[in-house]
Amino acid sequence: MSIFYHEQLYRSAEVMGLLREQPVTVCGAGALGANVAEGLARAGFARLRVVDRDRVEERNLSTQPYERGDVGAQKAKILAHALYRALGVRVEARAEELNGRNAGRLLEGLVLDAFDNSASRQAVRDACERMGLACLHAGLAEGYGEVIWNEQYRVPSAAHDDVCDYPLARNLVMLTATVACEALVRHVASGARESYSITLGDFAVRRLEL
Repeated sequence: MSIFYHEQLYRSAEVMGLLREQPVTVCGAGALGANVAEGLARAGFARLRVVDRDRVEERNLSTQPYERGDVGAQKAKILAHALYRALGVRVEARAEELNGRNAGRLLEGLVLDAFDNSASRQAVRDACERMGLACLHAGLAEGYGEVIWNEQYRVPSAAHDDVCDYPLARNLVMLTATVACEALVRHVASGARESYSITLGDFAVRRLEL
């Protein structure tokens, strides 16, 4: 029985084939990026690249899929190893900082931006626009998440950098990551580019018309 048995029951064989062949670059392996990467791998994506320069910190463990023994290790490499052990999916780990000089080299296919700083988000946004790559941005603030396609996305102020310093509930992280995963699946399946807002206080997911 396939490890993607339940996904195959829900999606068509054609869609599963599209997911398997679609290259995806996940920018950031923190609260959103790591959970999105895991969600994509478990949904049937098999050509994943993860870009993140950071190392696992103890404060990451409640919102990110790492273990105590991972503290101090590079997030991208730990995530790649974990997904290979769990699913046999080979993830290309790029443990380096993405910036305006190397974005063109690091980005390919469909792009998910989940960085925690405005400089890297700007580099991703500009490079994807220049290269004609479809890019979905996922971000968090206190009690609130957004999933927005590049055409409507505006890079937030640097004052909002590093969501690890915000009050942050794991349920909001997981809800936002799940919405981002489904938005990416729907884009691959049909070309749709649907943006969403997510609020934990009223447990609401709403389409954004920008």
